Amino acid sequence: MKHKASKKQYRIRNWHVYNESLVQRGSLDVWLSKEAMREWYAESMHEVGAQPIYSNLAISTVLTMQKLFHLPLRAAEGFVRSVFRMTNISLDVPDYSTLSRRGDGLMVLLTKRKKEKTVIIVDGSGAKVFGEGEWKVRQHGYSKRRTWKKIHIAIDEDGEIRATEMTSNATHDSEVVRDLFSQEDAMIEAFAGDGAFDTQGVYTACQDRDVSRILIPPRHGAKIWQHGNSSEAPHPRDENLRTIKRIGRKRWKIESGYHIRSGVENTFFRWKTIFGDRLRSRADARQRTEIRIMASALNRMFSLGMPESYAIA
Repeated sequence: MKHKASKKQYRIRNWHVYNESLVQRGSLDVWLSKEAMREWYAESMHEVGAQPIYSNLAISTVLTMQKLFHLPLRAAEGFVRSVFRMTNISLDVPDYSTLSRRGDGLMVLLTKRKKEKTVIIVDGSGAKVFGEGEWKVRQHGYSKRRTWKKIHIAIDEDGEIRATEMTSNATHDSEVVRDLFSQEDAMIEAFAGDGAFDTQGVYTACQDRDVSRILIPPRHGAKIWQHGNSSEAPHPRDENLRTIKRIGRKRWKIESGYHIRSGVENTFFRWKTIFGDRLRSRADARQRTEIRIMASALNRMFSLGMPESYAIA
């Protein structure tokens, strides 16, 4: 009779620092920056009574607070207006129709650190657009309007989001690797992904970016792509496959460092814990803006502090 291995337990080493970072996530000082208030308007208003022209930073600031506090657009407008009134900030607030219109194709710069070299770990997860909650589905089944979009992210070894992409739920994870790579300026030292990325297209994309370590477990029953009598250099996927046949898949994952891939699953867990698994927007362009807003907010939280855990007996 096989005994199930007990799950490891962990403790947080930097609890005091991490606890303070969790507190800071609710601080308006973090989300309503002095830079945003200085650059609130895209250009000065030359005529008395003219409508204010808000900067992209102003729009993204209000949309960020909408996502953080799970507010409809009208409520987000009222929330920011009341904050400005209570703090005596003499700035106009974009109304909900302006937020909706400007959110369509808004250029949101992903907040991330500048790096010379990085590791890229990629995965995708579904986000609901139309559809019922799990209780209704369990009781009455799915409706025809149940629709999902797929969120693809690339993170580094520390968990910071480096790139995002959105596709239909029919798009395969491996098809967006080049698009994610195009958003990363740093040299990519290593790439990690699950078996869904075991395709020639992904390996070609990695080779085009001179990725030296490719950590993708070949699918079960996989065959060699490039045999030993070839005049070309050994293919990295075939080298992984040969190593797995020699020492086993479990040991290969340990020795190759494939365990770093779990970081992207942790990132999606935090994403859905904080923001939920639903997109509010209906149009594709606004959904992409919504995803970039959430990714930037997660990176901001990441910069405030992350837990440093260690295994205990």
